[in-house]
Amino acid sequence: MTADPLEIYLEESDLARALRADVRAGLTAVPRWLPPKWFYDARGSELFEQITRLPEYYPTRAERAVLAERAAEIARLTDAKTLIELGSGSSEKTRLLLDALTAHGTLGTFVPLDVSVSALRQSTAEIAAGYPGLRVRGIVGDFTRHLDRLPTGGRRLVAFLGGTIGNLLPAERSNFLAAMRAALERGDWLLLGTDLVKDPTVLIPAYDDAAGVTAEFNRNVLRVLNRELDANFDVAAFDHVATWDADQRWIEMRLRAGRPMRVRVLDLDLVFAEGEELRTEISAKFRPADVDRELTDAGFAVQGRWTDDDGLFAVTLAQAV
Repeated sequence: MTADPLEIYLEESDLARALRADVRAGLTAVPRWLPPKWFYDARGSELFEQITRLPEYYPTRAERAVLAERAAEIARLTDAKTLIELGSGSSEKTRLLLDALTAHGTLGTFVPLDVSVSALRQSTAEIAAGYPGLRVRGIVGDFTRHLDRLPTGGRRLVAFLGGTIGNLLPAERSNFLAAMRAALERGDWLLLGTDLVKDPTVLIPAYDDAAGVTAEFNRNVLRVLNRELDANFDVAAFDHVATWDADQRWIEMRLRAGRPMRVRVLDLDLVFAEGEELRTEISAKFRPADVDRELTDAGFAVQGRWTDDDGLFAVTLAQAV
């Protein structure tokens, strides 16, 4: 079956406006910050795929191990007719769910949502070719803004994997989960991947690998600004920093100015002192009780949770109530 045409709710012009707004807000703040979503141009996506294969980066392997072992059980519990994936990217891990739900005999529709038209067009074509008879409906949108565009009806299972929810600040997580619940009907399902709190000696290397791939990924956001906004960041003059905030229970990735510099971006003349840091990402780590509380507060009931053998990463199944 040929994939349905993409439903586009996010145009290139929308992304350009959002980039400008985020840069203006973040680079005039004290301390300065940028949202992690701007890492992911073509080069950034390629670097992140390299990161997922690094020996230090455990989350992708751990989550894949959970899904490989538990996908059939998830299919039995949910009887899902429609699988929706948020921030789908290549949908690699989702194939484990597609295989299990197809074998279970309930799945009729797959709906990946992503901000990238090109990535979504490629992934929907590949999924449609690999699963004849499955209806594939790609949605180009932002999971923080377009959950109301998700298809309705049937038994829906929304997969939000990769620990991506950890990139949201606590208030943003609360707003996201509330919007997610509002978009679902009673009895629909949410499958949530969350990285777990663990020893910093395991956490920090996952975000500061020996090969320096994460450092290049972090600096890539400056290349995006240089290209898209005609900025003049000296990318090589910024050092990659990854720190563990035990109080907030999150990793912070930052870029640290290696020397004093002036930067022009948009209509802003920015002065960076030597050693000044720009936060580019948080990656929150969770305790199971934290996940339960946040889901319960949003109107979900936790029905199952599984971890990899080493207890590094959790996949939680919750039902809208």
